[in-house]
Amino acid sequence: MNQLQNNDQSKGEILVVDDNINNLNLLSDILNVEGYKVRRAINGQMALMRVKKSPIDLILLDINMPEINGYELCEQLKSNPESRNIPVIFLSALNDTLDKVKAFSVGGVDYITKPFQVEEILVRVKNHLTIQHLQTSLNEQNTQLQHLVLREKEKTQQLEMIMRELTKTQSQLIQFEKMSALGKLVAGIAHEINNPITFIHGNIQYLETHLAEIFPLIKLYQQFFADIPPKIQQYQSSLDLEFITQDLPKIINSMNIGTQRVNTVVQGLRNFARLDESSIKSVDIHEGIENTLMFLQHQLTAGASFPEIKLVKNYAQLPNIYCYVSELNQVFMNILNNAIAALRKVENHPEPIITIKTAYRENGMVLISIADNGVGMEEEVRSRIFDPFFTTQPVGAGTGLGLSICYSIIVETHRGKLTCISSPQQGTEFAIEIPSDLVDS
Repeated sequence: MNQLQNNDQSKGEILVVDDNINNLNLLSDILNVEGYKVRRAINGQMALMRVKKSPIDLILLDINMPEINGYELCEQLKSNPESRNIPVIFLSALNDTLDKVKAFSVGGVDYITKPFQVEEILVRVKNHLTIQHLQTSLNEQNTQLQHLVLREKEKTQQLEMIMRELTKTQSQLIQFEKMSALGKLVAGIAHEINNPITFIHGNIQYLETHLAEIFPLIKLYQQFFADIPPKIQQYQSSLDLEFITQDLPKIINSMNIGTQRVNTVVQGLRNFARLDESSIKSVDIHEGIENTLMFLQHQLTAGASFPEIKLVKNYAQLPNIYCYVSELNQVFMNILNNAIAALRKVENHPEPIITIKTAYRENGMVLISIADNGVGMEEEVRSRIFDPFFTTQPVGAGTGLGLSICYSIIVETHRGKLTCISSPQQGTEFAIEIPSDLVDS
């Protein structure tokens, strides 16, 4: 309401609409004396112009007017969002009940019959202005309350989002710390194994050389010293010297192969950890896949209730790529672990297979595909597979962060793409796409 409660201003702005000049002047004088500011109109068109020109708090409206009567004018006012809330009091000599009903049906709030009493008009005007003022205040308070509720809701949503992000970040930090700790442990073990194995492997060559020199000497003794004392003959017979001569080179060869295998494993451990190298390094991506497979070799072998998982590799000719090596190895580890778990879920699987493919595109992108012929996923699960904390594992069996972290490593860290293609009983494929040169991407 406009300036209704200030003592130094009018009590309200009222529009009086009547084609009878005498009635118009009388009502204006009465309302002016009481402190109301009065606008006057002698027809409907003028009334519409008055309403459009300045704010109006209440309208006193005659029914019988030329061109636009009071009912029609009221309907036009109520159809306009800018004027629909202005209370309209009808003033008319019509006293029929149907006339009053029609007045209320088109939007009027009150009906005063002519000839009217001054006191009645003043009381009704005052009451409806008070109601209008209270209604306006209530609407403003409701609007403020809605805004407040909306702001609180937005704050709550922001807090929930922050908490989810904090929880996600915390879990990722824990996961990265675990991987870092694993890398340090692996690097430490590799270092501790490397020294003695290198010593053993290096000395096997000397041992082989020495034996190759000793065996001819023994044969010479046997050839030129036929008269051997009985004790030496007895000890020689118990040794089966001929068998030892043939078997020792085989043992040395086996030891040589064994130490070479240990050296390969140690090198794989060191390559997987990559703790002694810079974060971004140019590497052979196939080497990272092979190092990861070496860790998982025991899970690929046959068990009491499941067959051996067959590996099919289709490696393309790839250049060395610049990447975060240890983090990319973590991606391979998570995806391959998921593939193995999916294959183990299939009872009596005739031939579980994991297929690994690589390719190089002309735009400099490297593709790595890891697919299994396991149980696959429903679309509802597939669409949420990279969501943080989403897991199909039983409570306590998984955090639901493995694939989420993989997605972050590929998409955010390497500025690549990670997609999942899967359907029930059709297996699952994870497609990784990363730039070959992260420095320039």
